[in-house]
Amino acid sequence: MVFAIILGIVEGLTEFLPISSTAHLLIVAKFFQISQTEYWKFFEVFIQSGAILAVVVVFYKQLLNKQLWPKILASFLPTAIIGFLLHKIIKTYFFGNYLLIAFSLIIISLVFFWVEYLIKSQKIILNKEVKKISFKEAIVLGLAQSLAVIPGISRAGIVLVTGLSFGYKREEVAMYSFILAVPTILSASVFDLLKTNQQVLWQNLNLSFLGFLVAFISAYLAVSWFIKYLQKNNLVGFAVYRIILAILVLIFLLK
Repeated sequence: MVFAIILGIVEGLTEFLPISSTAHLLIVAKFFQISQTEYWKFFEVFIQSGAILAVVVVFYKQLLNKQLWPKILASFLPTAIIGFLLHKIIKTYFFGNYLLIAFSLIIISLVFFWVEYLIKSQKIILNKEVKKISFKEAIVLGLAQSLAVIPGISRAGIVLVTGLSFGYKREEVAMYSFILAVPTILSASVFDLLKTNQQVLWQNLNLSFLGFLVAFISAYLAVSWFIKYLQKNNLVGFAVYRIILAILVLIFLLK
C-alpha cells in the first residue's frame, strides 16, 4: 500500500511538470527496489489515467473547444506513429537506462536555459495565444513531444519549451500541453494494457485504484499550481532541479 501511494504521488506531481514523470517513476522504483513485475508495470500505466482525469476536471471547458481539437490531433499524430513504431525499442532499451535518463535530464535543462535567455533578451516575445496556432506549428509540437519517448526528456517540458520558442504565452502553451496529454497518454496506456496479461489486470484492484486516486489528487494540485506559477515565473528553477536530479542519478544509481 505504501508503494502504491508513493508511486501515485510521484506520477501525479510529475506528469505535467517539465521534469519527466517516467524518469521519476523509474528512479523511485529503483530507489525503493520495487521489482518490475508484470503487475507493477501495469500499475504505473494505470495510474496515468488518474493524472489524465485531473486535466479533464481542470480544463473541461477548453476540452470542449472544437476549434482547438484539430490542432491537438495534428500534434498527437506524430507521437502516435513514432510511439507505435518504436514501442518495443522504447520498453527494451530506453526504460531502465539510467545513464540515458541522466543525459536527457541535463540536455533538456540546457535547452530550458537557452530559451529563457532568448526570452529575457527579448529575442523571443511571448505574446501569442494557442487559439491562433497553425497546423505547421501543431505538427512541430507533436514531433517535439515524440522525443519524450526517451525517459528524462519530459513530454510536458519539451512541448512547453517548443511552444515558448514560437512565442506563445507560458500559461497558454502549458494548457495546450495538458490537453495534448489526454489523447497521447490515454492511447499509450490502452496500447500497453492490451499487451498486458489479462489476469494481471484483476490483481490487487484495491492498490490499483488507490494509486489512481492518489495520482488524480496530486495531479490536480500540480496542474492548478503550475498554471499560476507560469504567470509570474520561468523554467530556470526546473532546469536546475533536473540537473541536480541527473547528478544524483549518476552518483547513486550508476554505482
